[in-house]
Amino acid sequence: MIEKVNPSQFLNLSANMPVLDVRSPAEFVGGHIPRAFNLPLFDDDERAVIGTLYKKAGREASLLKGLDITGPKMSGFVKTAIRVAPKRAVLLHCWRGGMRSESIAWLLSLAGFQVFLLAGGYKAYRQFIREEIGSPARYIIIGGSTGSGKTEILENLRKSGQQVLDLEKIAHHKGSAFGLIGEKPQPTNEQFENDLFDEWNRLDHGRIIWVEDESHSVGKVFIPHPLYEQIQKSKIIQIQLSKENRIRRLVTDYASFPKEELKHSVVKISRKMGGQHAAAAIQAIDEGDFGKAVGIILFYYDKMYDFGIKRHEASLVFPLITDTTDAAVNAEKVLELSIDTHLI
Repeated sequence: MIEKVNPSQFLNLSANMPVLDVRSPAEFVGGHIPRAFNLPLFDDDERAVIGTLYKKAGREASLLKGLDITGPKMSGFVKTAIRVAPKRAVLLHCWRGGMRSESIAWLLSLAGFQVFLLAGGYKAYRQFIREEIGSPARYIIIGGSTGSGKTEILENLRKSGQQVLDLEKIAHHKGSAFGLIGEKPQPTNEQFENDLFDEWNRLDHGRIIWVEDESHSVGKVFIPHPLYEQIQKSKIIQIQLSKENRIRRLVTDYASFPKEELKHSVVKISRKMGGQHAAAAIQAIDEGDFGKAVGIILFYYDKMYDFGIKRHEASLVFPLITDTTDAAVNAEKVLELSIDTHLI
């Protein structure tokens, strides 16, 4: 049996049913629905051949060529689908909900599968999540200068039962020139949006969602504009920790990484820092004086933060002065302040 469903229905069903993406491997790598399994009707080279033939000789010629290519693969498609979906119920899509997904849906239905086909394909899914992620929700931002321990505070808020949308974790980037150090490679921007929506969609939008103060970009990926705008208009708890404490924290976080990686990150911001400051920071790293290096770098980042905090209306900013780098303690202070000021 084959049943067409819209993106909302498709995503609801995906909580308990495997998703088969029959686009080519290159399309899948560029961006896919989280946890989907790639079962390509054509590989990248075959897709290119079919596309070229369609342009030169028309639909019928490309269709016949497609049948030549896929005929020997049919039993393999069914065997793979049985392995991925042993209960023989599966969600299926291609790019636009056209011939590729309909062909595999037909084949699997012959094999006794219940197939739910995404109407409009992956293209419809992308349009749906872009619209949905701008829906109203209740956010509180955790802000503060570099080294304030914002990410760790968020993690402790999560442990205490609060809802957290960790943008840096999803982006595989810590949000600065040093953000790639110790992280996996960043996803494509498309995949970042897909993964971000997946996390966002699991949250109760009637309850507070805690997020870290970020610029529009997190490394090479961008927070979708409707979500970014909404977050930026939200109330912010600004962690105020002394520069000495922030330096100690950053030395602990970064001193164990290779010096070459640290110096390369300094080079990336050398123009903005000023050549003399960048050279002094690099020399300090070479000499193993990480405290001095961090102090020089923070001079630049603190100016950037002071500029950035002005994006927020003053009435939305709630300072939280703390004298400890203990993230668990600071998370408790954040909750106390948010209750005292009726943020939650």
